Amino acid sequence: MTASPVEIVQPETGIAGSTVMFEELTYSYPAWSGEQEPALRDVCLALGPGLTVVDGDSGSGKSTLLRVCNGLVPHFHGGTLSGRAAVCGMDVAATPTRRLARHVGFVFQEPEAGFVRGTVAREVAFFPENLGVSRATMRRRVAEALENAGITSLASRRLRTLSGGERQRVALAAVLAAAPPVVVLDEPMSQLDRRGVVALVATLNALAENGATVVVAEHRLAGVGLGPARHVALAGGRVFEGAPADLYRPSGAVADRRTVVAGSTGPDVWSLRDTTVGVAGRALIEGVDLAGATGEVIVVTGPNGSGKTTLLRTIAGLAPPLAGRVERRPGRVAYLPQEPGLLLHRDSVRGEVEQTLRWTREDGSADEVLDLLGLSSLGDRDPRDLSGGQRQRAALAVVLAGRPALALLDEPTRGMDSAARVSLAAALRRLAERGAAVVAATHDVALARELQGRVLRIENGVLVEDDGV
Repeated sequence: MTASPVEIVQPETGIAGSTVMFEELTYSYPAWSGEQEPALRDVCLALGPGLTVVDGDSGSGKSTLLRVCNGLVPHFHGGTLSGRAAVCGMDVAATPTRRLARHVGFVFQEPEAGFVRGTVAREVAFFPENLGVSRATMRRRVAEALENAGITSLASRRLRTLSGGERQRVALAAVLAAAPPVVVLDEPMSQLDRRGVVALVATLNALAENGATVVVAEHRLAGVGLGPARHVALAGGRVFEGAPADLYRPSGAVADRRTVVAGSTGPDVWSLRDTTVGVAGRALIEGVDLAGATGEVIVVTGPNGSGKTTLLRTIAGLAPPLAGRVERRPGRVAYLPQEPGLLLHRDSVRGEVEQTLRWTREDGSADEVLDLLGLSSLGDRDPRDLSGGQRQRAALAVVLAGRPALALLDEPTRGMDSAARVSLAAALRRLAERGAAVVAATHDVALARELQGRVLRIENGVLVEDDGV
C-alpha cells in the first residue's frame, strides 16, 4: 500500500534543526508509584525531522521518554524532573499539555483509552475540529487520514465494534488528521496484522520524507521495510545510539487451505461443531468444526477484524454462536483480553495473583507464577505504574495462576520484548504439560513458532490449517 502525500503543519516557531531536545534530563516517578530508581537518567538527545526508532526492553524507559514529548511526563504523572526538555521550541516543564498537543500527535500503547467519540469518522475528526480548521480542510484531512491508515471502509463503524488492530489504526488516523510536526508512537504495531504493518510503515516513511519528526518505540520493526532511520536504545533509563535487535521476522508463507477437523487424541476440553462465529448478527467465521484437547496448544492468526477475538469469546462462553454448538468440559476458564488493565485492580502484582488463587481455591504459589513470567522484582509494584509490557505480563500472571483447564489468550505479547515473549511461551507450554488446553490469538509469528503448537488461520471467513509458520 502506498501512502498518500501527508500534510505536515510546521511549528509556529519555525525552528530549524532539532524539533525535540533533551538536555541532561533525569526523571523519577512519584515515591508512591513504587519505582525506586529514576526512569530516565541524564538523557541528552536531539531529534530532528525524519524517523527515529527507540528500542529497549520492557521497563527500560521508552514510554517515559515518549511521554515527555507531549508533556504527560511530568504534568500528568507528577514526579521529579531535572534538566530540560523542549519540543518545537517550547520548554516542556513550563508549557501546558493542551498547547503541546497542537504540535505533538501521540499514539498510545492502548489507544482505546483515549477515544472520545462513538464512530471512527467522528473520532478522526476530533482533533481538526478542536484546532479550528475550516470544514473543507477538516473533511480533506479526515479522508486522507482514513486512507493512509487503511480504514476508509470503517468510517461509519462504531468504535466498540472494532478489533484491537482496527482501533490502533483509528488512533493513527486521528493523529494524521491533526497534521502535527511531531508524531510519537508507542508500540503501534502490537495488534496489527501484516497488511496493517505494511500500511503503517508506508505512512511513517511518508511522514518522515515530508519533514515530520517521527519517534516510534516498537519491538516488531526488523524486516518490515522501514526507510532510513536513526536508532537509539534505552537501558536502565539511559540512552545509547545503536540499531535494534532483530526481534521480528514476518512469515511470507501462504496457509494451506484444508478443512479443519478435531485432530487431537486426548479428551476434548472444548469443541465447536458446525459453528458460525460472529457479532451483532454479522458472521465472521463459518462452518467451524474444531476441538482442543487436554495438553494441546492452538495458535489462531488472521487479519485484523477477521474474528480472532470473537472466536476466543465464543469458546469461553462470553459470546453466543450465531449457529452450531459450543461445548466445554467443567473446569476453570482463564481468559486474557486485549486490554490487560481490565484484570488489574489491586495495589500490587503479587496481590493480584494471590487473589486469583483465593478465588479459584487452587493450590500454588504467587511467587512461583511471578518468577515464571520474569516478574519477581515487580511483585510489590502497583500494576498501574508498570510499563505496557510489564502490565501485560502481570495480567498473564493473574489468569494463568493455579491450574486452569482452558487458557484463552488474546494478543498475549502486546508490548512485550523478546525475552518476555520467550518466558511466556515457556509458561504456556508448561501449562499445557500440566493438562490445560491453550488457545492463543496473535499476530506475533515468533510466538507462534515458540509455542510449537497447531497453527490455524482465518482466511475470508474460513478457519484453515497454516503449516507455513
